[in-house]
Amino acid sequence: MLLVALAASCSSDDDASSDLTGTGTVIIEFDNSMAGDDLLLSASSYTNSQNETLTVTRLNYIVSNFRLTDEDGNIFTYPKDDSYFITSEETGSTEVVLTDIPAGKYTSLTFGIGVDQEKYLQGAEGQGDFLSKAEENNMMWSWQAGYKFLNFEGTFTSPTVTEATNFQIHMGSHGSSLDNYKETTLALETEALVSDDLSPIIHLVVDASDILDGTNKISLSEQAVIMVSEEKSPKIAANVSTMFSVDHVHNGDGSAH
Repeated sequence: MLLVALAASCSSDDDASSDLTGTGTVIIEFDNSMAGDDLLLSASSYTNSQNETLTVTRLNYIVSNFRLTDEDGNIFTYPKDDSYFITSEETGSTEVVLTDIPAGKYTSLTFGIGVDQEKYLQGAEGQGDFLSKAEENNMMWSWQAGYKFLNFEGTFTSPTVTEATNFQIHMGSHGSSLDNYKETTLALETEALVSDDLSPIIHLVVDASDILDGTNKISLSEQAVIMVSEEKSPKIAANVSTMFSVDHVHNGDGSAH
């Protein structure tokens, strides 16, 4: 009787996980950190491979163009006009909520960092509410210069810069002349289950130390303000595209974080 009960239990679980219908919400949490430690603005410091010690006061970035791939390789693309978000450690806005996602078992997440040229070339009138949101969150230079995809600021010291000095790393595409928009795809070790009753939370860890200390090493002692740089901005964009990783997926009704 015990074997029968176990078999029935497994069968019931399998049926429950495969019988996904309707639509649900996917919540994506961006947990900002520095080299494995929580990022605490203006409070904690971090020393990079250049022997520069940073205190971060601002970390804002744009994420966009979300796509979810299911177990069969089908791709759901979130509606483009609604697919631009600003995450800000300053304001605590570090959560993206995607609604009306078709039911399914999703195995990977793809998104962009920044604003793609297709969207930018729609002109100011084609940006909807996102243009004003970017201006309010210090994520614009000017319309001609374009969006700041990343706004990373603070102070630093180093063996050659002994007094605390401000740094500003603003990375974007600089209008249509230099395209620094990047995308990243993250595999979900635990499938994100979506249905009328299931709204998963995908918890991402964002290692902001990669901005300067990723594959490309950027020295603040050499240049503390980087905005429009044909040499360094693409290197920073490449670093930023690697700073995201999946910590875990919580499958439930979306109420537990």
